[in-house]
Amino acid sequence: MPWPKAFYHIMISAICAILHPMRTTLICLTLLFLPLVFPGEAFPFAKSDQNCSTCHTLNAEEAKTILQDLIPNVKVILVQPAPITGLWEIGIDMGGRKAIVYLDYAKKNIISPATRGEVVSIKTRSSLTQDTFQKINKVDPSQVDLKNALLFGDKNAKHKIIVFDDPD
Repeated sequence: MPWPKAFYHIMISAICAILHPMRTTLICLTLLFLPLVFPGEAFPFAKSDQNCSTCHTLNAEEAKTILQDLIPNVKVILVQPAPITGLWEIGIDMGGRKAIVYLDYAKKNIISPATRGEVVSIKTRSSLTQDTFQKINKVDPSQVDLKNALLFGDKNAKHKIIVFDDPD
């Protein structure tokens, strides 16, 4: 099986760092872009030959075992590869209510209507979508302009609470 493209880039970067930079610039650039010129050598499958279901399998019984802790009394009625590569599409019946759940090939995360379309870790039962959303929306308190703020208590207190309010 050929090496992944990232391996080529790491090895070429290491070689370039060791060799003299002025004499080998052209060689290093050539080696760096070689996988782009011959992409078939950098990936294990040719584009038309890629069939993930040959390596990844899931049957109804296994799907039920994986989902049982999250969705009690679940009945699996369909298991098939999803339209998106890397996901299984699983049809479930929960006491007469039918739904579709998506499970990743690693069998660690699901996406379902019950999770409002968020990616949820099966092991921790936490929303990975919410975790990422909170990271990108985190407010740095040092960046909040307090020149027009109302101050209650000690101005030099160790801990401060900032409250945002809309007077309308």
